[in-house]
Amino acid sequence: MAKKSVASLQKGGGKQHSKVIKMVKSPKTGAYSFKEEIVSNQQVNDWFNKK
Repeated sequence: MAKKSVASLQKGGGKQHSKVIKMVKSPKTGAYSFKEEIVSNQQVNDWFNKK
């Protein structure tokens, strides 16, 4: 599924967006999970800094 979303971003105006993936630790279990989203290039640093 990730390949499909990345491939669709390469067509047209997708060069202004990036797919970002962040590893998040659960406070209850201590297990790690991955949170991914597609954001504009200007908002990448803001996305990583928010909790």
